[in-house]
Amino acid sequence: MSRLGIALALALGMGGELLRPATTFGQTAGATNTAAMIPKRPEELKFPPLAYEPPLPDKYRVALKSGPVAYVVPDRELPLVNIAIYAHTGEYVVPPGKEGLADLTGYLLARGGTKSMSTEALDERLAFLAAQLSSGVGETQGSVNLNLLAKDVDEGMKILREVLTSPRFQDDKIALRKQQLLQAMKQRNDESESIEAREAGFLAYGENFWANRYSTAASIGGITRADIEGFHQKWFHPDNFVVAVNGDFDRDEMVRKLETLFADWPFAGEKPPPIPTNTVFAQPGVYLVDKDVNQGRVTIMLPGIRRDNPDYFSVLVMNDILGGGGFTSHIMNSVRSDEGLAYSAYSSFPGGPYYPLVFTAGYQSKSRTVTYAASIVLNELKKMAEIPPADAELYTAKRGFIDRFPHNFATKTQVANLFAQDEFTGRYAKDPTYWQKYRGRIEAVTKGDVQRVAQKYLTAKQAVILIVGQKTDIMTKMPDHPVSLDQLTSGKVIELPLRDPLTMKPMGNTDKTSAPK
Repeated sequence: MSRLGIALALALGMGGELLRPATTFGQTAGATNTAAMIPKRPEELKFPPLAYEPPLPDKYRVALKSGPVAYVVPDRELPLVNIAIYAHTGEYVVPPGKEGLADLTGYLLARGGTKSMSTEALDERLAFLAAQLSSGVGETQGSVNLNLLAKDVDEGMKILREVLTSPRFQDDKIALRKQQLLQAMKQRNDESESIEAREAGFLAYGENFWANRYSTAASIGGITRADIEGFHQKWFHPDNFVVAVNGDFDRDEMVRKLETLFADWPFAGEKPPPIPTNTVFAQPGVYLVDKDVNQGRVTIMLPGIRRDNPDYFSVLVMNDILGGGGFTSHIMNSVRSDEGLAYSAYSSFPGGPYYPLVFTAGYQSKSRTVTYAASIVLNELKKMAEIPPADAELYTAKRGFIDRFPHNFATKTQVANLFAQDEFTGRYAKDPTYWQKYRGRIEAVTKGDVQRVAQKYLTAKQAVILIVGQKTDIMTKMPDHPVSLDQLTSGKVIELPLRDPLTMKPMGNTDKTSAPK
């Protein structure tokens, strides 16, 4: 049937007559009144306040007799169960000379077989159950995650216990993972993005900070199976676990299953030491890594704060106005919209859970415009300290945080994991009503608060500026914008050498001062 025929068929009633809407004077007047009520512009739309209260963590929190604290969140929407086990361990407990041990152990825990099953047999059984099992160890946390159908939860938890208590760490899988890590090392200097991230860490936290101890060919080669087994048994035990469980189950029944899962652990393990906080921020200056790429990558850093700092919420709002709010932010508007120097420009000011995380602002730009763009970003930092935000800016930033707030709890998986992370990082112990008070704390931020924290933390002349790009072009001044690198901060311009990808030792002079042309 043609499109015309379809349209006629839809328009005709059963009697074959063309259907017309009944029109009365009252309906016409009602339609006219409705049309008059529709705003002419989107900003004239009015909505009632969003009525939403976040769930309470105590509703789901269970201190298991077998050791862990668990957040148990039933969800009957789908016949699935998600189990996430977070372990207090990480790269910070790895002894010197064994860098890479945490990564190897975490990766192989769920991928190296168990006492009763080879890797191949374990993979085959998980595939049959349509289950997903993964594991890993990062800087400050280890994890094991299992997702499967609710009907298979008993078998899944038996497999999970074996993975946690008696992993096989199959020799061929250890050798394969070592080879993969070695190949990845060889590519460390291939991408300017990875160079930028690595060198930013050294400048932000210090050459000797534990998070800047990278694996090397020697450290990976020196890791034995005994090292992996020792790391596992030292840190993966119930007293070090926080658990998040959600899915299709009865709450009390799941609690009993979890007690069984963690009961009678075959080894004692140890309690990890506090996470070291001995960070050392670099001296102000411009640090340049010469890399032959089309665009220069720039990271501008300043000392940061912890998330329990009293200024935390004022900092969140201030940074959103400065560079965290996308196209509504000052840095994006100045660098991209006004000058067209970068596709994206941003700032970030997170609060660290264990130690202060640094403020960063960044962008990518053509080598010849890198310096000019940096001067614009630094100028925006100064303006934030000198000029209070407009009423509309403050309102938009605060409403953004408040209106996005319910998304933190959009799914039961998010609820379980959010509360488990709060437990893990100590937020629940320090501030158990954090999420209930969150919006009120955001709403309480004033223009004066924003300007005060900008004056306190955005000291542009003390900035550490890292640039990865073509040195010759970056050092050449633009005729129409003759700003030079040495004018950006109160410090020197220092060229940083690339690091040997297999040893992580700097290649060449480590303190070479460059002069702008």
